[in-house]
Amino acid sequence: MAAVTSIWNIAGGFLVTGYDPTMTSKTIVTLRILLFLIACPVILVFAGPLTKAASPQLGPLLVGTVTSFITLFLTLLFVRWDRLKLRDVGVGFNAKTVPRLLFGFFIGVALVILQDLIIYSCGHVHWVHDGSHASGARVILLLAGYFMLALREELAFRGYPLFQLQGKWGMWTALVVIGVVFTMEHTAAGWTWSRSLLGPPLGALLFGLAALVTRGLAIPLGIHSAFNFSQWFMGQKEIPGLFRPIVDAGFADRAEIFGYASYIVGMLLAALAFWLWHQRRAQVRFAGS
Repeated sequence: MAAVTSIWNIAGGFLVTGYDPTMTSKTIVTLRILLFLIACPVILVFAGPLTKAASPQLGPLLVGTVTSFITLFLTLLFVRWDRLKLRDVGVGFNAKTVPRLLFGFFIGVALVILQDLIIYSCGHVHWVHDGSHASGARVILLLAGYFMLALREELAFRGYPLFQLQGKWGMWTALVVIGVVFTMEHTAAGWTWSRSLLGPPLGALLFGLAALVTRGLAIPLGIHSAFNFSQWFMGQKEIPGLFRPIVDAGFADRAEIFGYASYIVGMLLAALAFWLWHQRRAQVRFAGS
């Protein structure tokens, strides 16, 4: 183990610091974060073909599980490199993890309910039950799949890089940088620019604030996985869900506009709630000092 650590430190020093003693700690850590952010999508690229070898229901779980474990291993290496502990970057398990995960799951489901209620209230859209996709095994597989895919993204974007960026550059710089990288990855995955610019940045803002305010990944993981699963459940993903939205002829553009508008409203309200939580905590600390 000592030999592996020595090789890692030597390689890391060469790749990141170039053995330049004049480089500041902030610069070194920032370059390590950049290296981490480059490595994470490379992992996803190599694991992507696994989806072709599995069914649409099993593919997300297979890819999510493989990439999550590799990303966790990568996190362990970088945390050790920076002489930190996993809890310093929001990763870990304690008595609060499960309640916070469930709380985040509740928020994610509530956001989709709010989005669909707004769409429905504007008329010309309704949902029908699709019994052909109602098997219990299918639901469990996709719930687990969306959970593991969200876990991989939270480890890759809201774990080591976000917490280290916050420590060196502050909260808002960290949120903006991670938001940009998060958006770029979705664009590289084939999303259109319009969809990428409307969706991932707000998700990154909400998940990032939730992670930094609560000092952990449990709540953002719950929100992220529940939101994606609930959207699948309501037929708003590529894989057919248990319900299917029906839009009246000639109203598809209107329904899409209200869909994006409701998404923006929900994400901003949830992000504002976490920001107020952060502000309240800061006031309490100030009063107690």
